[in-house]
Amino acid sequence: MSSCSRVALVTGANKGIGFAIARDLCRQFSGDVVLTARDEARGRAAVQQLQAEGLSPRFHLLDIDNLQSIRALRDFLRKEYGGLNVLVNNAGIAFKPDDPTPFYIQAEITLKTNFFATRNVCIELLPIIKPHGRVVNVSSLEGSKALENCSTDLQKKFRCETLTEEDLVDLMKKFVEDTNNEVHEREGWPNSAYGVSKLGVTVLSRILARHLDEKRKGDRILLNACCPGWVKTDIGGAHGPRTVEEGADTPVYLALLPPDATEPHGQLVHDRVVQNW
Repeated sequence: MSSCSRVALVTGANKGIGFAIARDLCRQFSGDVVLTARDEARGRAAVQQLQAEGLSPRFHLLDIDNLQSIRALRDFLRKEYGGLNVLVNNAGIAFKPDDPTPFYIQAEITLKTNFFATRNVCIELLPIIKPHGRVVNVSSLEGSKALENCSTDLQKKFRCETLTEEDLVDLMKKFVEDTNNEVHEREGWPNSAYGVSKLGVTVLSRILARHLDEKRKGDRILLNACCPGWVKTDIGGAHGPRTVEEGADTPVYLALLPPDATEPHGQLVHDRVVQNW
């Protein structure tokens, strides 16, 4: 591959919304599409499925919970393409409502992947995003709901325009700590680990977009969070009213914003519409 080749990458893309996003990008993106998964066999099976449809994705192993795995992917992208044009952070987990796992363990595991690991991917891959690059963090309106169910004090902190990345990390750690000490409700947190993790992703997206404006304004990189809606997947469950194709629509729309676009940026987008925060 020459470093002038364009490349788009989707995390957690062997099934569900991630798979549908990878498929759409294979059809619409002018360049290579890298489908990643933490399970090599499942990832390669997903690639074969798309190849059977006449599409040509590449596969790369990625476990976002493993920093070495993220860095190996970064090094591959640098070597093969000289960077990255489109990053879709789709990988994530959710416990089922009837899961008997204690809430504090659910909180720790959910935030570890959905917030902290997603942040690690951003830390390692944002520096190699090329000019006019697009970054899409798959979040959820469940994060907005979690914000509404926070105490007034916490809402104020999350909405603060000058909240730093370090402050946000401390808030996410405090939620995990408070659940472990069984005081999270008393401390003003909602009862949704998934909601808080996605609240973190949305706020992180706002902060990272601000960083890009400060450090790389001329590169016109656009970074947004989005909600794919309630989709019939392993995470969404069998009752989701949307297909994975419908769920992929907004993430793909944001990934393919034209080079001259200046917005949306640092926003939460649902059904291609910027949401009030």
